Amino acid sequence: MNDYTRRYDSPLGRMIMAGDGNTLTGLWFEGQKHISSPLPPECPERYLPVFEETARWLDLYFGGVIPDFTPALNLKGTAFRKAVWKILLTIPYGRTMTYGEIADRIAEETGGGRMSAQAVGGAVGHNPVSLIVPCHRVIGSDGRMTGYAGGIDKKVRLLRMEQTVVDGQRPAVSGQKQNG
Repeated sequence: MNDYTRRYDSPLGRMIMAGDGNTLTGLWFEGQKHISSPLPPECPERYLPVFEETARWLDLYFGGVIPDFTPALNLKGTAFRKAVWKILLTIPYGRTMTYGEIADRIAEETGGGRMSAQAVGGAVGHNPVSLIVPCHRVIGSDGRMTGYAGGIDKKVRLLRMEQTVVDGQRPAVSGQKQNG
């Protein structure tokens, strides 16, 4: 299928949606590094149903409402990256998970030995669908805001918007509640 795009103006800056005609294959902030699925130079902008659904999801999200649906996704990547992205989809709104927790979960699911948190970081950083696959909810083991392809400033703003980060307090990790 052909690749199509559509722009979306978010409160944090312009975003680009990419799709194959039926599914969302990419969503990122303009200028973001690590765009996972390079688009052809002459990628036409279209108004597709999946883009309308994605825009509705983004409108709800940026309006402070937790969307109760997920647009049709086609995440392209290695089996390892897809496994990481599948875990990202389980991180609830207002919660975070560490790279190490994700590594431990993959090791447990695959029955393998130790998994590298650094390898997980690489997969998280190459997530093709920002926000909907919530890579911004992944933090360092010490609670630090690390590695967001859209920029740490956007990551902090997204987590604050989700009321995950309260000034001076460590983000909630996994199922733990925040102090306060």
